[in-house]
Amino acid sequence: MTTFREIPLSRPDICQADIDAVVAVLQTPQLSLGPAIPKFEQAFCARFGCKHAVALNSGTAGLHLAVRAYGVGPGDEVITSPFTFIATANCVLFENATPVFADIDPETWNIDPAKVAAAVTARTKIIIPVDVFGQPAEMDTICQIARRHDLKIIEDSCEAIGASYKGRPAGMLGDVGLFAFYPNKQMTTGEGGVLITNDDQVAMLARSMRNQGRDPTSGWLAHPRLGYNYRMPDILAALGTSQLARVDEFVAKRAKVAEMYLSRLGEEKRIHFQKIAPHVKMSWFVFVVKLADTYEGKDRDRILQQLRERHIGCNNYFAPIHLQPFYAEKFGFKKGDFPVTERIADRTIALPFHPNLSEVEVDEVCRVFRGLL
Repeated sequence: MTTFREIPLSRPDICQADIDAVVAVLQTPQLSLGPAIPKFEQAFCARFGCKHAVALNSGTAGLHLAVRAYGVGPGDEVITSPFTFIATANCVLFENATPVFADIDPETWNIDPAKVAAAVTARTKIIIPVDVFGQPAEMDTICQIARRHDLKIIEDSCEAIGASYKGRPAGMLGDVGLFAFYPNKQMTTGEGGVLITNDDQVAMLARSMRNQGRDPTSGWLAHPRLGYNYRMPDILAALGTSQLARVDEFVAKRAKVAEMYLSRLGEEKRIHFQKIAPHVKMSWFVFVVKLADTYEGKDRDRILQQLRERHIGCNNYFAPIHLQPFYAEKFGFKKGDFPVTERIADRTIALPFHPNLSEVEVDEVCRVFRGLL
């Protein structure tokens, strides 16, 4: 049996103003390194009250530049979660440093501060907490740990624009914050990211390294330091400025879709939901359910396959980083190393989720999903 039509896992919300903003840039000769970039960055500074925003071609680029700006290198350790998108840990490998994983809280699915504290060594340089699925991590406790050991915090808020923690915006809870704008995110530039910070040195280095290591006072072919092409094109910046103006609308619409799911599946005993801390404002990135522990990974995979056969978009979120083949080979990780992450990751299902998902579509997804349970 198939559903009445395809229901995709995600879909960006693009309006005529977004299209007009992109076309306006296309009608100029400045498609890169033009005025759309500082305009986009200034919009972020105004929203977050930060001194610096650095537009980049991805959230991954932002993570890499933040790690590099703090001088992370061989022999250094960076603590982060194994339950996140792989870029969070890969950015540490880019600098030949060692990612050290701390297991997650079984209810919030965010990194467990107690496990973070236990993972700190004399070689630890940075903590990268992740705001998983749009919920800020337990940042007060993590910041206390960082201060006690003189560590920097890079907040991976790539999934959490519009979220807040005790009234403070996600991305502004550490020394550096990162956002990403892939098409399934709350707002999109197609591909892209932004680094925000109040640290003048980090901002200067990030701006230089995104542009092949040039400095503002250097000539085009002068490169005082190693850099990369991590620039965001003006076309994407224009789209981002337009999207940022609507981000609160996107967050509110996504919250309504999440409430529709919760109202229909909230009494279902065969699944569990991510616990949202009372002091957090959630910015829903994806809608993920976890099958009860009586199910196994093979059961989850069967349900994913059968949802797809019925033209309902779905996925597992996330596969544990430490069990990715090259991590296991390089560091000797094995099953059982981070049991909470593994137990949850084996049972997660992301259901269709975007700001314009209709009530009829949510009803259809829930009907089919329950049948497969």
